[in-house]
Amino acid sequence: MKKVLFASTALIATASVAAAEVKFSGYGRFGIGYLEDRTGVVTNFNTGVTTTTASGVVNTDTTTTNTTTVSTDETILVSRFRLNIDGIAETDGGVRFEARVRLQADENADTGEANRAGLNGARFSVIYGGLRVDAGNVAGSFDNLANYYGNEPGLENFIGQYSGVDYDFLGYSSTGAGSNAVFFQYAVGDFAFGASYDQATFGLNGVADSADRWDISFTYSFNNFTAAVAYGETSAIGDVVEKQSLAVLTLGAEFGDFSGTIFVADDDVADEDLNGTAYGLSAAYNVGAATTLTFAYGDGSADNDTQQYGIGAIYDLGGGASLRGGIGQSKAGDGDSRLRADFGAQFNF
Repeated sequence: MKKVLFASTALIATASVAAAEVKFSGYGRFGIGYLEDRTGVVTNFNTGVTTTTASGVVNTDTTTTNTTTVSTDETILVSRFRLNIDGIAETDGGVRFEARVRLQADENADTGEANRAGLNGARFSVIYGGLRVDAGNVAGSFDNLANYYGNEPGLENFIGQYSGVDYDFLGYSSTGAGSNAVFFQYAVGDFAFGASYDQATFGLNGVADSADRWDISFTYSFNNFTAAVAYGETSAIGDVVEKQSLAVLTLGAEFGDFSGTIFVADDDVADEDLNGTAYGLSAAYNVGAATTLTFAYGDGSADNDTQQYGIGAIYDLGGGASLRGGIGQSKAGDGDSRLRADFGAQFNF
């Protein structure tokens, strides 16, 4: 009897393993990055300090340490290692369950020193046909919106058509816990609908108050075009932080070797100097079989919106590897423009 029971248990275990899988994917990138007038927080040594002890003894020319913000190297080594770990299971009825965590390490962009890799918050998904529901560390409707990011030049994708947007929408966190939220998407034919909801509780004079945020999106693809629109709100916190909102319209098109996007948004945030219309565009053009040129421009009508523009290039080496680089300008409001450039290699796995 024990032998029969053991054999049955082993068969069930084998069937369970066959129905599930664990997948690894990601990419690595490394190279050189330049940022004009780069600053960072570093260790500061204070020398020639005079101190007096509790017993009245005077010490001179001692050294103490703290931190301070200083100009750092404008040219640094830039890098990223990203590993996605996906656990996947599918029922006999075709319902797919997924869970993902991400391991990622980046350089410290302020000082050029290395950062330690760490796991982020988990995301859980249920997928059936055109329906997808994500829970946990999720990307909301804006983060998932077709052509929101467009074509971003540079190894680090440091120029974006969305630069004039200042609303803090629900986004997937690669290095942190993220928001414990829910995202829903349903696609049928050329249409797709998305929505997300994120609960948040704050204290207001010792009493609980919520600042929940939600968003919705609609996407339609026709011929060579894809149009998408999204709207989201974050609840006010009493009279301290007003209700905030963001509306976005994107349009993307592909014609042979050329692809382009147009971006328009209107955000209403707590800082009056950041309220207004954001706008931008991006483009990519394949020059031959291995080279792609990219361009992006973003700006906004608010006094302190960030303006960005730049160009980039990608050279495909085959096997998932490529050389990438870009150069561009960025400035906030009436501040000085800062030149930024990078170049390096990226390989997908």
